[in-house]
Amino acid sequence: MNMKSRNGGKIVLAVAALLAFGTLRAQEADTLKLTLDKALEIALSENPTIKVAGQEITKKQYAKKGVVAQLFPQLAASAGYTRTLKKQVMYMGGGGGGLTDMLSAPIGGLVDVYNRMGWELPQDIKKLLEPDNSSGSSGMEVGLDNNWTGGFSLSLPIYAPTLYKSIQLSAIDIELAAEQSRASRQTLVNSVSKAYYQLLLAQDSYEVLKQSYKQADDNYKIVASKFEQGTVSEYDKIRAEVQVRNLDPALLQAKNAVAITKLQLKVLIGIEPEQDFSVAGQLSDYEDTLYGDYLKVDTAQLANNTDLRQMELQSRMLKKNYELSKAEFLPTIALSGIYQWMAMNEDFKFKDYKWNPYSTIGVTVSLPIFTGGSRIYKVKQSQIQMSQMDLNTGYLRRNLSMQTQNCLDNMQQSVEQLASNKENVKQALKGRNIAQKRYEVGKGTILELTDAELMVTQSKLTYHQAIYDYLVAKSDLDKVLGNDNKIEK
Repeated sequence: MNMKSRNGGKIVLAVAALLAFGTLRAQEADTLKLTLDKALEIALSENPTIKVAGQEITKKQYAKKGVVAQLFPQLAASAGYTRTLKKQVMYMGGGGGGLTDMLSAPIGGLVDVYNRMGWELPQDIKKLLEPDNSSGSSGMEVGLDNNWTGGFSLSLPIYAPTLYKSIQLSAIDIELAAEQSRASRQTLVNSVSKAYYQLLLAQDSYEVLKQSYKQADDNYKIVASKFEQGTVSEYDKIRAEVQVRNLDPALLQAKNAVAITKLQLKVLIGIEPEQDFSVAGQLSDYEDTLYGDYLKVDTAQLANNTDLRQMELQSRMLKKNYELSKAEFLPTIALSGIYQWMAMNEDFKFKDYKWNPYSTIGVTVSLPIFTGGSRIYKVKQSQIQMSQMDLNTGYLRRNLSMQTQNCLDNMQQSVEQLASNKENVKQALKGRNIAQKRYEVGKGTILELTDAELMVTQSKLTYHQAIYDYLVAKSDLDKVLGNDNKIEK
């Protein structure tokens, strides 16, 4: 190979190395670094459940504005057309005297004028002068074929007790929607926190099993070397090999658990499945603050529980519904006004129409007297609903007190177990070192060595499990007490 070929090969390798390094750096840049606070921040801004809850508050606010709008004047425009198919007939009376006698002289004078001028009498006058042989009285059709109306109507409630109660009810409904939104955020914070802790537990368990697998593999290599030298039996070699193989399924299961918990956390915080991320730290990082958090727990904040608040708001709504049912017995007063134009004609020559305006204004008082007893039944139903709500509220308080005590007991148990498990890890590591030394000098057996390694693995897993159990119990307690610290962050 000549010098140019060697230089060209070096250049290709250098370019390939740079490309590989750039790809690795790009992958690292695309990997999202997550802390618990960061995960909660993303979840509270991207989770669809939280967005829906926020939109629900806006919807309730619009509903209240719609009810309040009924207090303002209501202005409407209207237009109508009526075609007369058969005109009404107006009778002037019959048999002489009365209205007929009163009109006979004016009509007679009008006929004389038309005759002297040579004009033709209108059809209505002719029909009026024609005798009605069937009834013995004369009549005259009134009205025109085309009737047009158009104008405006105005209404304004002056006193509407049911409307006032509905506005108050809508205001409470907005508070309830806000509290339901808060409940959604607290539930999401609780779920994300526990999923984050579960991912830390899965990763820590996977690391423990990897260390156990490596230690078992190292032990197998030592035993295999001693077997080759003839210093240990074949049983020891088989036992060490089986120990390594037994860890394969557990290691694979732990790796799958990490992948599953990562996917669950992605779904909860609302990031795309293809987006990779890594969580910072491990469960042992929480050990230093664990005892302090336990001592700071204040169970006197039960009034902040979102379920209890929602029930109290629902109780207020029931009371307003009760007042609304009673308000239906009261009168309502409304002001109304009309301004319209009317035109009538026999044809469709709109330019020749004469529009005659007219207007009215009035006050309407409406007082329901009898409605079949429906209002009384509504009042009685509201009374029963309020009684049921009081019973449910008392039951909820007792249930929340039980949940609070249960969380405290779990936290206390985890604290006690953590202290014991931490000491167990130290003793198990010390025992494994002794077992290794004994086996190396030929005084120990392979069973002692594998049992010692098994105790180390179990003690480490139990140690991490105790921290996880405490964090989960603390997260559940925060939800029961209505703690918004993580939400406010």
